[in-house]
Amino acid sequence: MASRTSLLAIILGSYLMIVLDVSIVINALPRIHHALGFSSTGLSWVQNAYTLAFGGLLLLGARAGDILGRRRMFVVGIALFTLASLAAGTAQSASWLLAARAVQGIGAAIAAPSTLALLMTSFPEGRERTRALSYYAAVAGGGGSVGLVLGGILTSWLSWRWGLFINVPIGIALVLAAPRVLPETERRTGHLDVAGAATSTLGMFALVYGIVRAGDFGWSDRFTLTSLAAGLVLLAAFVLNERRAEQPITPLRLFASRERVGAYVARVLFVGAMFGQFFFLTQYLQGVLGFSPIEAGVAFLPLTIVMFAMTQAIPSLVARFGNTRVLAGGVLVALVGMTWLSRVGIGTSYWTGIALPMVVLGVGAASAFAPLTSAGMAGVAAEDAGAASGLVNVAHQLGGSLGLGVLVTVFASALPANGLAHAISMSLTVGAGMLALALAVVLGVVARPRALHARVQNLRVGESLGIGAIDGLGDEVERPLFHLVEDARHVLADDAEAEQLDAA
Repeated sequence: MASRTSLLAIILGSYLMIVLDVSIVINALPRIHHALGFSSTGLSWVQNAYTLAFGGLLLLGARAGDILGRRRMFVVGIALFTLASLAAGTAQSASWLLAARAVQGIGAAIAAPSTLALLMTSFPEGRERTRALSYYAAVAGGGGSVGLVLGGILTSWLSWRWGLFINVPIGIALVLAAPRVLPETERRTGHLDVAGAATSTLGMFALVYGIVRAGDFGWSDRFTLTSLAAGLVLLAAFVLNERRAEQPITPLRLFASRERVGAYVARVLFVGAMFGQFFFLTQYLQGVLGFSPIEAGVAFLPLTIVMFAMTQAIPSLVARFGNTRVLAGGVLVALVGMTWLSRVGIGTSYWTGIALPMVVLGVGAASAFAPLTSAGMAGVAAEDAGAASGLVNVAHQLGGSLGLGVLVTVFASALPANGLAHAISMSLTVGAGMLALALAVVLGVVARPRALHARVQNLRVGESLGIGAIDGLGDEVERPLFHLVEDARHVLADDAEAEQLDAA
């Protein structure tokens, strides 16, 4: 038990460090802008250089772990990430920082797939694995808000550089401890699928770059459209290559499960909404309410604390109600919280308009992330665990980039005529729409279709789940939510019956 505790600590510590780096610099961006002379447009690449390298190389990192050994690739990835963090913290120019951030993303892409694969192969299926997955999912979902808090504290008290330096001692400790604690997986004979790696990496890079660029230049920009088209062509070539490859980088059999495919799509939508919430609420807190960087970071504590506290309850909830029921309920509750947050305006009170809906959002996110992770790995053979882990992480990173690209475009179109507060409200409203789509995917794809024909009808949100926060938000918000709740209630009530029918 002690060895598994140490193993889980290493996995969670490393993944938290990787996830933190997406958000830890957000509150420091104004000071980085001044210190290194970034342009307003170029400043966005402090984030994009990391996320593009991370998302684009995840599949290659996952396959490398399968072939060369997951512990070995974990150590290599963390070591590279640590060295790049040191280089980024000592950056003396904008190009220096961006290059170091890209190398950080490469290291994260090498290490991250091995973390989930090692967790899945080290913990037996059942309550023990569910608990470990709930902690892992809490890191994935709550790490962004922890990064905002920690980044605000370090920026205000020390320097923006410490948001990067903090990785160095943690990374060294992980590199030293990993060979003693983590088991090495069996190395598989064969070779890397070079064509698959090239088309998937370049295709993902082009697609994500086009989405991110659209936030600055719009969806009609010629280079944006060219990048998106190139990404789609390359990804289509990747699929064709994987059908013929002897040892594909991503076996297409992973997409044979409706549950896994639905989990990947729902994760893209869910993470997109959550990442956009971090980005825009940070601007709202500092630009509208006048919070300092540290105050803005601390303002996310209601969300962070609730998400981590909920990890204790998730295994029991899954054991009692089933993965699909908890997932559907979690996405629905998150939708309630995001819809509530979207009502922010110039005179919104922090406690009633932000802190309380953050609590609701935290309950929903914590309840959704662990079942989403479990569904994304459901039924995967041990030899495909690394590839499936890579797809889960790709969905996470792609969701962040896609969501931010779409929401920034909405924000930019609303800002000139309506002001900052209204533009942020519009962006969060679209984020709520993403969660509504995620719920539809969960109900229609992840859940069993027969469960959607249950006999329970005419339910209200407050009566079905005990949440009254939706009432009073207006018919344009309540009406579509009531329909979604009916479908969710159908799944929660009849999922067990549907499983029995399928077995028969």
